[in-house]
Amino acid sequence: QVRLVESGGGLVQVGGSLRLSCAASGRTFSNYAMGWFRQTPGMEREFVAAISVSGGSTNYADSVKGRFTISRDNAKNTAYLQMNSLKPEDTAVYYCAQGKTQWLFTTSRAVDYWGQGTQVSVSS
Repeated sequence: QVRLVESGGGLVQVGGSLRLSCAASGRTFSNYAMGWFRQTPGMEREFVAAISVSGGSTNYADSVKGRFTISRDNAKNTAYLQMNSLKPEDTAVYYCAQGKTQWLFTTSRAVDYWGQGTQVSVSS
């Protein structure tokens, strides 16, 4: 079965950086778009970023453009989210997502599989 395992979350000060990783297994990684969502208590899960199968195309939420960078390494079956200039409002549980197809996505309806989530906390 498909498994997505996130790592790299933690506590960081305002302005700091973190890199999240998502290790995938269970089906051919390079056939599917990958992405990241985040969720805070009482709120819906929101889109953060997505990347195409080749890595040549990306989408970002307006709130993270210019600060976050999504990437993937198909040889390692791993997707990444580099987060710079972190703000308190970035505090959330971050979820890795694998799409249903090769196409970029911005909504959870296009997601086939989810990771278990990793907590990111930004202190002011």
